[in-house]
Amino acid sequence: MTNAFAHTINYDTTKSSCDNHALRQLNILQSKASSIFSFNQTIHYQQNQGREVSLSTDLDFYQNVENQQWCFSIKDVLSFHWSKGSKDIYYHLHAQGSPELLHYWLLHTLLPVYLTIENIYEFIHAGGIEIDGRPVLFIAPSYGGKSTLTDFFIQKGHTMISDDRVGLIEEDDRVMAVPSYPFHRPYRKMEDLGIDVKNFSPHPKPLDSVYLLQPAPETALISFEPLQGLEKYKALQYNVDFNLPLNKARSFALIAKIARSVDVYTLHLPWDLKRLDEVYEAIHEHQYNRSRINYDI
Repeated sequence: MTNAFAHTINYDTTKSSCDNHALRQLNILQSKASSIFSFNQTIHYQQNQGREVSLSTDLDFYQNVENQQWCFSIKDVLSFHWSKGSKDIYYHLHAQGSPELLHYWLLHTLLPVYLTIENIYEFIHAGGIEIDGRPVLFIAPSYGGKSTLTDFFIQKGHTMISDDRVGLIEEDDRVMAVPSYPFHRPYRKMEDLGIDVKNFSPHPKPLDSVYLLQPAPETALISFEPLQGLEKYKALQYNVDFNLPLNKARSFALIAKIARSVDVYTLHLPWDLKRLDEVYEAIHEHQYNRSRINYDI
């Protein structure tokens, strides 16, 4: 197990730079029909990238059992369908579909949905970078500053884990942060993976710490406040990326594990781009002080 998405996938995803043992034999196959199954239950989600998206299944959502059929659709663009436990994912391009959109939706959304349904990873909506080789995540609502801060660390030469969502898995009693794909989108553009990132984390590592970004006035002091107990759990749960009506017990257990074992801080972030260098240095100092205590440096 290394990365969240497949590298040796039988489809042109070489840009994903991933190599996951659970996905090495994953096949992305074109289907001649939009669906070969009958789907009885459907959830329609809020618009994603300006598109109407939905998730359907032939059984109850809460069952999620072997051979259960699943379909993820982007209206007028394409649909994916697969059988639970299978390594074959079928796609069908619709009127507005294209190879470029197939590549985008496969990497950006379908594979995380598939990995969640297949009980391989949970995902948190976060920007992730490494500081001194340790995974650090930034969480915040949309337009809350996590992409900007992630981009700033990347520009400073830090290794990227993900700029949008991070896979999480418990392994050897530790919560591992799993890299996604080496694209970073520091700008707002629909259905665009972004720019290729060379300094990309090749392997999962134990999650070190999480910062919940809290916008503050431009002149505010940069400060860090440790979260404890229920507030810590709520901050993490609110940022779980796919709130699917399945695997609830598994998701709860993993978030509770993070809340017990990983430091989470509110970072009061002055809303002023001119102070990003100052914020960067403050985070570094904060991490250094943590390291002296936690790692006996």
